[in-house]
Amino acid sequence: MAQFEKEIVQAVLIADNNVWNFKPLSDEGSTALLPLVNVSMLDYALIALNRSGVEEVFVYASLYLQDVRDHIKAGIATYASWSFKMTVHVIGGEGCRCFGDAMRDLDAKALIRGNFILLGADTVTNADLRPVLEQHKRQAKFDKGTAATLVFKECSNNVRTGNELLIAVDRRNDRLHYHQRLKVHQKESRYQIPLDIFLGNSCVALHHNLLDPQIAIGSPSMLSLFSDNFDFQTRDDFVRGLLINEELLDSRIYVALLPAAQYAHKVNSWPAYQLVSRDIINRWAYPLVPDMGVYRLQQQYVFHKDNIYKSHEAHVSKVALHENVVIQAGSHVDSGSVISDSVIGLNCRIGKNCRLTNVFLMANVTVKDNCRLEHCVLGEGAIVNEDCDVSAGCVLGAKSVLPAKTKLAKTLITSTPTTQLTDDQEQQEAPVELQSLGPHAFIISDLTTGDPEDSDGDDFLPQQALSIPKMGDLLAPLDEMSYCSDHSEDDDDASRAVTPLPDDTNIFLGEVIDSLTRGYREKSNPDFLILEINSSRYAYNMSLKEVNFNVVKAVFGMQSIVEPANSNVLVAINAAFKQLGPVVSNYIKSEDAMLDCLKALEDVYEENPLVREKISQIVHYLYDKDFVSEDAIQAWYEQLDDQEHAQLRQSLAKLVQWLDQSSEEDDDDDDEDED
Repeated sequence: MAQFEKEIVQAVLIADNNVWNFKPLSDEGSTALLPLVNVSMLDYALIALNRSGVEEVFVYASLYLQDVRDHIKAGIATYASWSFKMTVHVIGGEGCRCFGDAMRDLDAKALIRGNFILLGADTVTNADLRPVLEQHKRQAKFDKGTAATLVFKECSNNVRTGNELLIAVDRRNDRLHYHQRLKVHQKESRYQIPLDIFLGNSCVALHHNLLDPQIAIGSPSMLSLFSDNFDFQTRDDFVRGLLINEELLDSRIYVALLPAAQYAHKVNSWPAYQLVSRDIINRWAYPLVPDMGVYRLQQQYVFHKDNIYKSHEAHVSKVALHENVVIQAGSHVDSGSVISDSVIGLNCRIGKNCRLTNVFLMANVTVKDNCRLEHCVLGEGAIVNEDCDVSAGCVLGAKSVLPAKTKLAKTLITSTPTTQLTDDQEQQEAPVELQSLGPHAFIISDLTTGDPEDSDGDDFLPQQALSIPKMGDLLAPLDEMSYCSDHSEDDDDASRAVTPLPDDTNIFLGEVIDSLTRGYREKSNPDFLILEINSSRYAYNMSLKEVNFNVVKAVFGMQSIVEPANSNVLVAINAAFKQLGPVVSNYIKSEDAMLDCLKALEDVYEENPLVREKISQIVHYLYDKDFVSEDAIQAWYEQLDDQEHAQLRQSLAKLVQWLDQSSEEDDDDDDEDED
């Protein structure tokens, strides 16, 4: 009888995720090791894979690689529940900057021998993925071009965390035809889906209430597709690229939905961190609950009513814990303090008469007497002195020391006086000094950017702070969303303003926004961004006039300008043009291009109320930085319709008048010189 070797079930676990969203704690250690209800997120992911019958896992990390290795070794030494039937390898690559680079490196290492499970270390799920893996294998037998099966979960609530999707799938075989990620802070009144999807497929199902936990089953060809397409930087790039170039790449994506009883969520920001913590405490992710035995197969807590989990070695009066509280060993709570909806880490000390609500304390945190803490995270070893009021989205980095009687809201705090810079940034600029609250407490305003040595224009616009989602009160549920196949002529314009038709122009604009946002965040070489934009231009057959218009519109469409920190749009624009100015200048060269630039501002003026308030100063800034000329501004102003653009003309009137006076003075000076 022929002997067949059993196929080993393999998995790839990506450990480097959400480095940006979890600042400042991500500057101090791996986000994969960030405690979630006092268990690292990496452990939750490994437990999920172990429950799904995975035998070999490759944990891929490029940041804090040694820390991840040490954690895995410690887990094996302490008999972690995932270590008995599963072999875990920690691998990494220097210079890996994105998900796509990790997939290409895995392909080069040739470690994956067949179909594999792919998920991030920030995915929390109790799902058994074996049925999905078998579904993927069956599909691959019928369709040799099967690249991946994406796993989604129906939303259980209307709170937006950035993981929500609208998809269109073929009901006969679950093949994916359309994929759109929904906006975090904006409710779509209706959706616009390409007509070709319905014309080319007889049976299409739309799902607008799906959550993307970033779980996938990959075929061996998935890794080679990343190697062959270097523009695949993220998983969304991979999905978008295959949907657009399905026939060219001869690859297809399929979809699987998790049963209603199974839990899955991606922890990609502080609001998602708070939401998933609440779900774990409320036992929605069973058996992933606080009182499970992760290490040495021993329970850490005793489970009391009202979802209170208290360690035997924690010193706290029961009356101090109201509901939904986890308190780990070695922690001490003095008399008069009240805690609710919070997680207390190892060896924390909370003083007298404190009130903690929706607070997450890492290990060895000290909160002294008479403090009020709400919706905040305190990193390991942080100290909050007496009579402090910390609320509404504050995150304190490790070893931060908050002075007594400090009042903070929506603020990020670090213990060091300078920002943490990447290697590329360190080569270009000096450390940025931060505003100080004390010897070990510095406000980083999310993350200060821009070149501090370049003071040109700072009198007009100070440096920009990039907005990072922070801890806060769970968002109120969004109203019920609707999507329509037809509508009256009266509301046609309103619908088009909310969700533009996804034609080539809007797809091009979206790709340019993605390129500029990534380039701005990573401080990429402008020449590379220009190359990306030109590639998109030729792919969608855009005219030069359309490119000029959409590049400017894309700069103003970046999230840092649409939702600037502290609503200071002028700060955001200055920082964006400091970094992306060479890209804009490459396209805005002639008078006609300058008119295209200013006409793009008309659309931005209508869409962004913050720009509308400051339009005169913005145009003056573009003029001062030589992006547009005086003649172009005056020509544009003359073309504006008196009725349709009455408010815009009124806002620009003083600026145009000033330009006219400056021009006349220059002419007079020239005449005097000739005399």
